[in-house]
Amino acid sequence: MALITFSPPYSPADQVAPQLRDRGFAVLQPADAATWIGCAPSDLLELSAAWEGLPPDAFLKDGGRYRRRRHSCFVVEDGAYRQVAHRAHWQPVEYNALHGGMQRWFEPILDETVAKPVWRQMMRALAALSQAAIARDGARRSWHIEAHQFRIDTSDGIGRPTPEGAHRDGVDLVAVFLVNRQGVKGGETRIFEAAGPNGQRFTLTEPWSVMILDDARMIHETTPIQPVEAGGWRDTLVVTCRAGGFQSE
Repeated sequence: MALITFSPPYSPADQVAPQLRDRGFAVLQPADAATWIGCAPSDLLELSAAWEGLPPDAFLKDGGRYRRRRHSCFVVEDGAYRQVAHRAHWQPVEYNALHGGMQRWFEPILDETVAKPVWRQMMRALAALSQAAIARDGARRSWHIEAHQFRIDTSDGIGRPTPEGAHRDGVDLVAVFLVNRQGVKGGETRIFEAAGPNGQRFTLTEPWSVMILDDARMIHETTPIQPVEAGGWRDTLVVTCRAGGFQSE
């Protein structure tokens, strides 16, 4: 049976905030993602090498060995950006039934990665979008950002980008950048209204395309990947923004 894939419902760069407000999500192709961030497409592509050599995720409770990751945290307030002291990633079980309630300490994102100007531009763009599209009362907020580098591989035959299943993250905004994918099939993105009947399914295939979600309104998941050639993998950058503070116990 042929593998059927659906194209992403791309929006123009200048429609990200309106689409988030109206539909609860927006998807950008790479050139528009760069325009929205305020960088050159080549700046994003130069980040991709930072996904080589990610350390294994030691907290997978399904017994898998298919996920590698790094994690770091930042705050943007009134446009001022700073990295905060390294901290554990924590989610309540209400949002992550598989890994919630755990203090998960991952290795930090490398200094040379977060020192790149495009990284700061990206974090500021996501905070500004959260302010424009999520904080609808106009009050200024501090945006607490968690960034996760992921590599899902197929060394054991299958890799699960979202082993917790369809979920929300307990934040305000979620951005999933496809950094690259090589030698795999699957990895279909599925999003659903949390309080409605509508949904979308599509597959991100272009490096540095991005899906952005209003986390209160949308549930999301990504289907497993399987190899079509030895050593297949899928790299993503997942960034979450939360007003006022990080999730903590």
